[in-house]
Amino acid sequence: MLLHQPREIACSRRKCLRSKWLLVKGLVCLGLCLSLGTSFAQPQRRRRTQKEEAAQKTPARPRLVLLIVVDQFRYDYLLRFGDLFGSHGIGRLMHQGASWSDVNFDHVPTFTAPGHAVFMTGAWPSQTGIVATAWYERETGKKVKSITADTTLMLAGKPVQRGSSPRRLLCSTVGDELRLADNDRSKVIGISAKDRSAILPAGRRANAAYWFSTDNGNMVSSSYYFNQEPDWVTHFNNRHVADALFGARWERLLPEAEYLKRAGRDDVPWENLDKSSNDTNAFPHVITGGSLAADKSFYRALDYTPFSNDILLAFAEEAITNEKRGDNENTDLLSVSFSANDYVGHRFGPYSQEVMDMALRVDRQIGTLLDFIDARIGLQNAVVVFTADHGASPVPEQAEELKLPGRRYQKSELLKVVEDNLQARYGRKDRPATDYIQTFKTKEGTEDGLLNSNFYLNRAALKRDGIDLDECERVVGDAAMQMRGVARYFTRSQLESKAISASDQVARRVLNGFYSQRSGDVIVVHEPYSILFDPPDDPTDPRSTATHGSPYSYDTHVPLIIMGPGFAAKNFTEAATPADIAPTLAHLLRLQAPSCAVGRVLTEAFSKNSGVKRR
Repeated sequence: MLLHQPREIACSRRKCLRSKWLLVKGLVCLGLCLSLGTSFAQPQRRRRTQKEEAAQKTPARPRLVLLIVVDQFRYDYLLRFGDLFGSHGIGRLMHQGASWSDVNFDHVPTFTAPGHAVFMTGAWPSQTGIVATAWYERETGKKVKSITADTTLMLAGKPVQRGSSPRRLLCSTVGDELRLADNDRSKVIGISAKDRSAILPAGRRANAAYWFSTDNGNMVSSSYYFNQEPDWVTHFNNRHVADALFGARWERLLPEAEYLKRAGRDDVPWENLDKSSNDTNAFPHVITGGSLAADKSFYRALDYTPFSNDILLAFAEEAITNEKRGDNENTDLLSVSFSANDYVGHRFGPYSQEVMDMALRVDRQIGTLLDFIDARIGLQNAVVVFTADHGASPVPEQAEELKLPGRRYQKSELLKVVEDNLQARYGRKDRPATDYIQTFKTKEGTEDGLLNSNFYLNRAALKRDGIDLDECERVVGDAAMQMRGVARYFTRSQLESKAISASDQVARRVLNGFYSQRSGDVIVVHEPYSILFDPPDDPTDPRSTATHGSPYSYDTHVPLIIMGPGFAAKNFTEAATPADIAPTLAHLLRLQAPSCAVGRVLTEAFSKNSGVKRR
């Protein structure tokens, strides 16, 4: 083998290699040109921006959020009667929705107005200011309701009748935030038999709230929302739906044997009704209110029957149709609170055949409403929330027969015990001590300042006589403890300084229900099943047989079910509260949470493929 090639041969090989390299280069260039030509011949694909990609991943917002509240619907009604529910109403919600078995209100008193203020604010009375259905207002010296608004007028009510408004609600709601976010394109409406139940969940910026008037049988509203009710509401009222129910018979929905098995006898002594109810304590119930034709007494009696819920159902369907709820891309919010269950519970108690029948009937009524929405906009485009504003205690006499420590007390009894002790502690000729409990004006005159188990002290009288307010609060509390059935008391100074343990459940619930400007100076808590009954606001109304308001489970434990796209059909054992509803909906709708919300987002309920971010 030669180590060195001749010069001519080496040059020839270099030329050959160069030619081959040029040929390859030419072929590559030709391919590139062809490729570019093809590329220019077709439209280019634009890369999506991060915003567009995020939008594609974000699920569409529901067209309708429907809040269904059944007033005084205890959680255990799901357990006691759930197997009797149909497949369209509460039964459908139980099987297709996310549900929680450990849901409790964390405030007292557990009344209608505070409960309804919680759902859509996500806040307790200590933030919302709705400390009860009614309270004493120190600034004016008057007893006021949670929705009192003397500057408004009732629409479709009696002539020049004062209206109602949400102005005493201090926090925003989900509906408020919804309308703030989309420049009022969304519509928000509240409907109930009770004014407070229609007004408070809807919020301060709602389009409307409607409730049933026992003065004339109309669905009424307030000039807070508009100067005149919409034409469709007028047409509804002109049909006189309530009047057509005069003389209606309320019979059991199922055979009597089913009620005997689950609720016991029908005709029992503890359902011995107040004579002013003009009703019997057993089926069938003929609805006249003791009148010969439809009038105020009849309309009041109608409240205590399932037919009241039927009116709300018919009105809700009209509202959805005429206000075009859920008909466009904006999310609308509708709140429907069925009040009749509460009235029946007050009259007959939670272990009565009547309450059982109401639970079965409201299941079917809710089913009709859900079917209506499904046919109109599709339930796949809606989120439905089902809950209650409080539970109920057994009738005290029934509790006692069941060997529970049930006792019935009247406001006047507790008031006398405390007044006698104030006289004994402070009374003398120049210091009568008779006015240390403040009095307040009512429609009927004046009454002493004991309401919702809150004592309101007359600070001017105490200052006049040189009595220390903090000391007097303790004297009042110690005096109340002398009354049988009283378990504890809390003073204003104690609550304002938050001198309680957060692990003390009762104390925490009292604190969460305390708003300094509206609550009393001494708050009394009774023992379980021992109930202090306040007289009705209207003295012509029948007195309650059973009631609610305590910090105990029979009053605080309520159902919570959320059904809709993105929510897993599953039961959750995690502890939750009704205050969690608002932040959960705000998170789902991609809204700012309501201003005072303290509840948590129920992230455990979002399904993995929902597209909703878990916190």
